[in-house]
Formats: sequence, C-alpha cells, structure tokens
Amino acid sequence: MTTSERVLGVVGLVMYLAAGFLYLGAGLLVPEPWYVFMWALWIAGWVVTIRVFRTRRSWTAVVAVGAVALWYLVVGLGGLLLGWTA
Repeated sequence: MTTSERVLGVVGLVMYLAAGFLYLGAGLLVPEPWYVFMWALWIAGWVVTIRVFRTRRSWTAVVAVGAVALWYLVVGLGGLLLGWTA
C-alpha cells in the first residue's frame, strides 16, 4: 500500500462521514418513513465504505461521492414526484 492510497482512503472516510451531515439534515425535508430509509442506506453504505477501505483504499472516495449523489437523487425525486417541501 502506497502513501497516496492511504491518504485517499482516509480522505474518503472523512468525506463519507461528512455526507452523513446531509443525511442528518434531510430530516427537515423528508417525511419520517423515507428519512429512516435514507439512514438505512447511509449505514449500508458505511459498511461498503469500510470494506472498500480494507481492500482498495483509493476507491473509498468514490463511495463517498456516490453517497452524496444518492442523497441528491432521493431528495430531488422526492421533491419532484412526491411533493416534499421544507
């Protein structure tokens, strides 16, 4: 494992934890059943992130970006299709 892979892995973990703040704040926009579903997705993603960190650390940041994209997708589609408003 090179130093750059280790750094990218740690940056990816920090990015994934930062994405958790988006999921936390979604409680202001998303109805409760969907909010619980979103947190279940985030926790499942955390498990994936840890597995990726153990095997291919340089890909950890990609999982974090995917978590943010999933948040935007769920909140955006919920607002568009289900009429969620703040």
